[in-house]
Amino acid sequence: MNNHLNDSSTCRLSELPKGKKAIIVHVSEQYLRSAASLEPGELERRLLEIGFLEGIDILVSHEGLLGKDPIVVLLQSCHFVALRRREAEAVLVQMLPS
Repeated sequence: MNNHLNDSSTCRLSELPKGKKAIIVHVSEQYLRSAASLEPGELERRLLEIGFLEGIDILVSHEGLLGKDPIVVLLQSCHFVALRRREAEAVLVQMLPS
């Protein structure tokens, strides 16, 4: 599970700073810090359906006012998606150099 997380440039999408660009490395519920409230595999399926695919460029463009939740991410410089930070934990990204 944490093999990807051993790399210092890799983190969960929920930890990616606002304005920082990254590439999606992997999408899996195994990265969640606590059990999902959905059926196993459902969150992963939903994320993949809305465009969270490996190799896609991603940017955190906005954060909510209270607790910085939800976050709004820009996928492939094409469309915006709002996610709870809890859901964003399932997306592993590799930060790109600035």
